[in-house]
Amino acid sequence: MTKNIAVKVEHVSKYFKLPTESTQSLRTALVNRFKGVKGYKEQHVLEDINFEVEEGDFFGIVGRNGSGKSTLLKIISQIYVPEKGKVTVNGKLVSFIELGVGFNPELTGKENVYLNGAMLGFTTEEIDNMYDDIVDFAELSEFMNQKLKNYSSGMQVRLAFSVAIKAQGDILILDEVLAVGDEAFQRKCNDYFLERKKSGKTTILVTHDMGAVKKYCNKAVLIEKGLVKAIGDPFDVANQYSMDNVVSSEKSAAKKENQIASNETATVSNFQVDLLSSGILTQKDKVEFRVSYDVANDAETYLVFSLTDINRNVWVYNDNTYDRMTKKKGKKVYFYSCEINSLNDVNLKLEVTVLGPGRKVLAFADTENSPIVFYRRNDVDLTDEAALDSASGLLNRNGSWDIRES
Repeated sequence: MTKNIAVKVEHVSKYFKLPTESTQSLRTALVNRFKGVKGYKEQHVLEDINFEVEEGDFFGIVGRNGSGKSTLLKIISQIYVPEKGKVTVNGKLVSFIELGVGFNPELTGKENVYLNGAMLGFTTEEIDNMYDDIVDFAELSEFMNQKLKNYSSGMQVRLAFSVAIKAQGDILILDEVLAVGDEAFQRKCNDYFLERKKSGKTTILVTHDMGAVKKYCNKAVLIEKGLVKAIGDPFDVANQYSMDNVVSSEKSAAKKENQIASNETATVSNFQVDLLSSGILTQKDKVEFRVSYDVANDAETYLVFSLTDINRNVWVYNDNTYDRMTKKKGKKVYFYSCEINSLNDVNLKLEVTVLGPGRKVLAFADTENSPIVFYRRNDVDLTDEAALDSASGLLNRNGSWDIRES
């Protein structure tokens, strides 16, 4: 291991044995064994995971529920042992996988701080040196001699979180603990993470909050079904995760929408929308897509489209000019492109509709074939709230769409 590597994960694989039957006797167990019946199945949680965390990294681990993130953290924290591979840690590691684990409700807040600190591997003298910082951050100085069972849930969370982040370790591991406490305490946590990022202390964060990944992390990895799907730039990893989730949730409604559409497609068939540009763009790129459909008879058809901010559920561009009209049957193919002038970090859904006489809907891009586009603004500091507010995140409505028919 080189000197500047804090954590190195090499070819790590992990599976669990899940029982498939309940054996009540030794005889039955032996008979099943001779018959080759295992009585369990193997659930493979992680498969050949590889990555390095350098000293000073704020490293994000993202993935959907059940992807293996927490299992990976427990392996790094030496709670689990991998079936294959190894993890090397260079420095003292403070692992905070679940809030309040190891706290005893019958002990006072102060006693719980020392108990939890001991479980993290600190001596009494080391905890003495950290104690005032922990209490000050939690803002619980008046309650430290009260039993924990008398604390509100929010107070318990603040104390547990404060113990974790104020423990003076070389590497801090956090699993889904950013949304703790009230609004004022969350702002304090935000300031702490920004300060920690600037100080160059190593942090490994598991979260579903892609805003936090983009704001704090300098590297990230996406775990999907126990495999590494993407690794590297936190913006790219976060956008890939968001895209996977949006596409998955949008497709879940596709069946219903397709049933609705089938009643309105008497004259239009084979309707397809294809994104020609990359799914993840920067402000230097063009958004480009192609629309094609067949018209069965000589009838008026119009083609309109919109780009909708998925998170805010608002249009960022709505084309309602209805100037692309045809009266003849046959194959229709249109190409669209536009330069991006001003954008924030935003994910958009492209929706295209074919209208007939009286602006009746004849076909539309259902969720199965409606592309998702992610725009990334490179020149906005995500730690600067004012910069974020000033970035409109909208395509320039006066921008020029290049539209051509083939």
